[in-house]
Amino acid sequence: KRRGQTCRRILSLSLSKIAHWFEGMAVVGGGDGDEIGRLPEECISHVLSLTSPLDACRLAAVSPAFLAAAESDLVWGRFLPPDSGDDVLAPSVEARRFASKKEIYLRLCDSVLVDGGRKIFKLERSTGRKCYTLSARDLMIVWGDTPHYWRWISLPESRFPEAAELLNVCWLEIRGKMDSKLLSRKTTYAAYLIFKLADESHGLDLPYQEGAIQVGPRVSREAVCLHPHELERSTHWHRPAVSFRRRFLRRVPPCSSSVLDKNRQVPCTRGDGWMEVLIGEFFNDEGDDGDVDISLVEIKGGQWKSGLIVEGIDIRPKT
Repeated sequence: KRRGQTCRRILSLSLSKIAHWFEGMAVVGGGDGDEIGRLPEECISHVLSLTSPLDACRLAAVSPAFLAAAESDLVWGRFLPPDSGDDVLAPSVEARRFASKKEIYLRLCDSVLVDGGRKIFKLERSTGRKCYTLSARDLMIVWGDTPHYWRWISLPESRFPEAAELLNVCWLEIRGKMDSKLLSRKTTYAAYLIFKLADESHGLDLPYQEGAIQVGPRVSREAVCLHPHELERSTHWHRPAVSFRRRFLRRVPPCSSSVLDKNRQVPCTRGDGWMEVLIGEFFNDEGDDGDVDISLVEIKGGQWKSGLIVEGIDIRPKT
């Protein structure tokens, strides 16, 4: 009877208090703390499945009973996305045998090529929310298949077989689509262009590019500057272009730092050696708004541009 009362008490707590209550009982000891250790594993597993992957891993250290419950398929099955068996994810899950749902979850937290290698899928490790990267080949790049304007190259540091390098255009237009039903519901997402700059890139500072995201009737827009320090090149005209580029890259802050620019979005450096810049944000409600349309465009200035190397577009939960 007492175990039943304790279990009902746990289930009556708000999710935000479950982890603190469990940890408090374990620290205090005695009373309810001893009772928790005698609860059925199914009860503890059920409660842990209502928290988050991060909380489940933290609570596994509370006691042996919690450790056993936190490893159960009941818990990690709830953390897996409902469509983990659908065509989009099935190849990555069925490629090998997994001993548990937790193993499947951790595998999906790594970058997994899907959709014939045109996209990358992964789960956000701490929350289980879905992230996608659209490859350059999965984007619509105006003049992208015209060798005079763009070329397709292979880079060892890229996660995809090919990246797109801009040779020379005055009309820059890059667009991507993502079905909203493939994303996590009730989640605010951000989309980022993943790119590099060739040694002699130019024309990517002014006029600013326009980043836009449309989901149903809702549209968000951002002013984007891919090369905010390019104007400084004129003061270093006598130095080799590669030296300028190295100085520029040293000035681009890492993505882990806080970058504030009220008038435009500027790039930051990622841990994998690429740069990223925010295109825009959107809220995915129930996933029934159709396609998420993402674009980066500069077609009004008439300025010739070159040296942009596009790996793709990241779509991930906003942090």
